[in-house]
This record gives sequence, C-alpha cells and structure tokens, in this order.
Amino acid sequence: MKKIPEKVKEKLQLLLKKNPLINKIVKEIDSAGGASYLVGGAVRDLFLDIPTKDIDIEVHGINLDKLSDLLGKFGPVDLVGKSFGVLKLHGLDVDWSVPRKDSSGRKPKVEFDPNMSIEEAFKRRDLTINSMGINLITDELVDPFNGLEDLNNKILRATDSKFFIEDPLRFFRVMQFISRFEFFPDKKLEEICKKIDISKVSRERIESEFEKLLLKSKRPSLGIRWLEKIGRLKEVLPELYETVGVEQNPEYHPEGDVFEHSMQALDEATKLVQNYELLAPFDYTQGERIVLPARGELVESIRASKEDALILLYAALCHDLGKPETTKFENGKIRSIGHDRAGVDKTKSMLKRITHNKDLIATVSLLVKYHMSPLLFVKMNAGLAAYKRLANKLSPYTNLKMLTLLSIADKMGRVGDSLHEFNPDEINKFIKKAEEANVYEGIEKPVLLGKDLLDVVEPGPKLGEMVKEAYKIQIDENIKDKKILKERIMKKFFILLLFFNLNCTNNRVIAALQDSRIQKLLANGYLHNEAILALSGLHFNLQISDAKLLRAFQKARIKYNSMGEDVE
Repeated sequence: MKKIPEKVKEKLQLLLKKNPLINKIVKEIDSAGGASYLVGGAVRDLFLDIPTKDIDIEVHGINLDKLSDLLGKFGPVDLVGKSFGVLKLHGLDVDWSVPRKDSSGRKPKVEFDPNMSIEEAFKRRDLTINSMGINLITDELVDPFNGLEDLNNKILRATDSKFFIEDPLRFFRVMQFISRFEFFPDKKLEEICKKIDISKVSRERIESEFEKLLLKSKRPSLGIRWLEKIGRLKEVLPELYETVGVEQNPEYHPEGDVFEHSMQALDEATKLVQNYELLAPFDYTQGERIVLPARGELVESIRASKEDALILLYAALCHDLGKPETTKFENGKIRSIGHDRAGVDKTKSMLKRITHNKDLIATVSLLVKYHMSPLLFVKMNAGLAAYKRLANKLSPYTNLKMLTLLSIADKMGRVGDSLHEFNPDEINKFIKKAEEANVYEGIEKPVLLGKDLLDVVEPGPKLGEMVKEAYKIQIDENIKDKKILKERIMKKFFILLLFFNLNCTNNRVIAALQDSRIQKLLANGYLHNEAILALSGLHFNLQISDAKLLRAFQKARIKYNSMGEDVE
C-alpha cells in the first residue's frame, strides 16, 4: 500500500472538514482495534477531482454490534439498514458498514464477516474504479484490483465477472458511467453486458440510473450509443431503436439518420441545462459557438431545477420518436409530416418503461407534441392570440420557455454542412412575441371567473362552460375588461340562463332545444329581434304557463339590462 498523492489528501481533508465528527469516530474505531476505509465512489471522485456527496466507510476488524455501540457514543444510531450491514448516525450523512457476503437466489442471505480480507471484500464491488479504499488513519490507498490504473486509462473493467453478473443493475451503471466519465468498457466487460439478463431489474432502479446519465453527464448520448453498439438498445428503449437507420432530408439534417439527430439534440440540451453562462440576450456569436438567445437567467432557473432539467433532456431524447412511422419519400424529398403528433404515444410508451412519474411523462409528451411550433409560429407570423392559445395547451405542465429550449436543442443537434444553419433570429422572434403576449413563462390568467357569474348561474357544468367561453373571447379578441366579457357571455348564453329561471328538468330543456328557432339563436350566439317568436317555441315545448314564462323572461332582462334591443 502507498500513500495517496498530496493533492488527493488535501481534497480528502476538505471533505472530512465538512463532517468533523468522522475523524472522531474513526479514531474511536481505531482504538477499539478496527480499521476504517473510505470506499466506493468517493475515492474515485477524489482522484477524478469532482465533487462527491456519498460518503461510504467500511469498517474492518469489529463486528456490526460493536460498530453500533461505538457510533452510539456520538448520537442516535439509525438501524434501518442494519440487516444489510449498514448503519447511520443521526445527523451525519455517512454510511458505516462492515464486510459482508451475499448469497444468490430469490431470498439471498446476508452474512457479515468483520475479518474478511480487503481483497475479498472489494472484489464484490462492480468495477475496479469503484474497488479502491483509503485508510482514514494512515492515508494509504488500498487498490487490490488496479482501479487507479484503469481510472487513469479511462477503462471500465469488472472487478470480478462472477459477482458482476449477480446484480444485473450493474449493466445500467456501466451505461451511465460511460456518459458521466467518458470511460469505456474493456472487451471482457462488454461481452458480459451483451449477455447479462436485465429483464428483472425494477423500473425504479432503472430510472435512477437514467437520471444519473442525464443529469450528471456532459454527453449523455455516449451511454445510449453504447446500448445500440452492443445490441441492447432494442431491448431497453425499443421506441428509440426504431429511429436507427430512418433517413432524413439532408438539406435540413446533414448529421444523418433520426437516431444520430436525437443523440446530438440530447447533448445540445445538456449544454443548455449545464452551461447557462454561455447564454446572453440577443447576442449571437461567441467565437465559433453560437451564444444561445434564451435569457441566461431563465436557463439558470432550469439548471437549478432537477425536475425541469430532466424534462428537457427526456424531451430532447424523445422529440422525433414519431418519425419512423411518418417518414415518406415524396417528390424527390424525404418528409415526416405529422411526426410531432405521432411521437406522443411513442414517448409515453418509452417513458413508462423507465418511470412511474405520470407528471413527467405528461409534460415531456406535451413538449414533443408541440416541438415544431416555435419555428412554425415565426414562419407564419402568428398573432399574439396564437401564442396565448399555445401556452394554454402546455399549461399546467409546462410553458413556452421550455418549448423554446427544446426547439434550440433540436436546431443545434444537426452537426454538418446544412443549407439551413440555425438562425438565432428565429428563436429570438418567438421569445419576443411570447413575452409581448406575456405568456413566455405561463398563461394569461382569466379575467372573468366562476364567482363572477354566481349571481346568474348555480355552480355546475353550465357555469364551467360559460367561464371557458369567456376565456376564449378574452384570448381571441384580447378583451380584458370584466364588464364587457360578462355582457358578451350573457348575450351568448341568454336562452340557457332562461332555462335556469324556469327551473326546468334536463329532459324538458333538451326537448326545447330541438326547436329550430331556438337552434338558430344558439347557433348565432346571441338574440335577434325575433326572440319572442323563438321563446314562444320554447314556451310550447316546455308546456309552461304564459305567466311563468313572462316572469322568467323579465327576470333575465332585469338582471341583464345591458342586453338592450337584443331582448326586445
């Protein structure tokens, strides 16, 4: 064993300084005849000079009960993981464990052996780069499987093939390590991964590995490309596998097939999520790299939100899943008309295989469905009302800001000699118009609410219908005056309001609505001067007295004298 390099030692000391109790506990364990080793990902990350959060300390030389007693001197001990040989001290985010053996089978037995050798204990770990330890008393590196050499050579190697196969989740860990560290498996590990049975890995555990791949990688495409390379993409993500070999119009997509474009778009979305400092408002170039036009502070909020970052990355991965079924060769050109809509079901199907998160699936599906809208809106010079309607379609799950970011990733994921280079002006126009409509980050709130109509209509479906119609008028005609909206909605729904005053049953109302004169009024949306003739038809169909009809009609007029000549 040799001492760790001075730079690594300094980083280790900084890590322990944040958790000063660790040193005290380690010294107590040492006094009791035990030895404490920092193990797993924390050691790897120290040598890679990247931040680490997970601190795992494996204790040799004392049994689990003795370890629990020693930890108990420093506070309450959390015994939740005791059956797996793992203890936690309340208030200290550290896993304390003893060496263990796991038997295979449906109900594996866990045996603890505090006197197990370092080599025997570490060979149960997945990869050599994760099979190193640091003695926290002597600062010596324990590396029985040459993990540091593999780390320096950027190689992923199974520590022990037999133990690797026993946990098929390790297949997905290899996938995400490829993306996170840009390391690649040796031939032996790759052969193992081609054959290992992954059918029984739970969705929750798969989801966790995909989250790490997406959120902790600069190039998440690497792990997914590896799945395709070893022939497992069809099994893991069949909807994405269908995009392999699907041609695109080279005029717009010089990068190649749909799968290649999806991989490039995913990596571009990652740059948006992680490198927001590259962004600037309405400033387009920075060397050879386009400075993306979305506002830096807006993208920073995406970066700060794990949920939104994950949504954007999944949307980039899924945005063209509809192309395999819509791609056709017409008039000498490759076209994929309607691929955005066609991709919705494919997106839902693929994500359901990864996650139980229904909101995430719904949000990503919406972004996929409308991902063509930003550039189409600019091309068609859509009005403010169209932007408001689009924002409403995305609400409450997402907004135009997220759609803009997806559009940027889509356009940037086309490396090659394209006749249609990404023009930031197009995206800027969309952003500016969305901001002008005041719906870039949300929706326009309705002016007329249900409570504003309770003096007219009782709560129920009809009230909801009236509020919905008022909001449509507000958006389409840019009317934000509550009084005007109420007048408009009263005119349109006058006949229906009259029904409420008559206290008619639903069946009688439905029968009355069959009258052609009533139908004419409803079709036009307001009352004409022939209202009385139409109401006489209503009177006949409902079989009510003249006096009751007159009282109801007058009541409606009194409440809504703004109807004017429309009710004469």
